[in-house]
Amino acid sequence: MLKTLLTTLIALSFVTWATPATAYVVQITTSIPVASAAADTQLEAALNSAIDDILQHAIVFAPTAVTVRDARVVGDRIYILLLIADGDGEETMQQLIDADKTEL
Repeated sequence: MLKTLLTTLIALSFVTWATPATAYVVQITTSIPVASAAADTQLEAALNSAIDDILQHAIVFAPTAVTVRDARVVGDRIYILLLIADGDGEETMQQLIDADKTEL
C-alpha cells in the first residue's frame, strides 16, 4: 500500500513539473497594391517585401516554413493569406494531416 502511494506521488510530481513542447503556427493576412503586379518581377518583389515585413515585425519566433495559402484581388489590393510555422509547428501540422488521412 505504501509503495503504491509513493509511486503514485512520484509519478504525479513528474507530471506536475513537465513542461509542454511549444509549437508555433500562425495564419496571417497581408496585402499589396494591384499596381505592383504589373509584371512578374514586380509582383515577386512586392510579395517578398510584404512577407519580409511580416517576418521582421509581426513574428517573434524563427519560422522554418512560409506557405501562401490563398490570394485574392479585392478592389485595388491583392490580399495574401500566409501560413507560417516553426519546426515543431510543421511537425504538429503533419501529424494533424496524417490523422485526417487515417480517419477517411
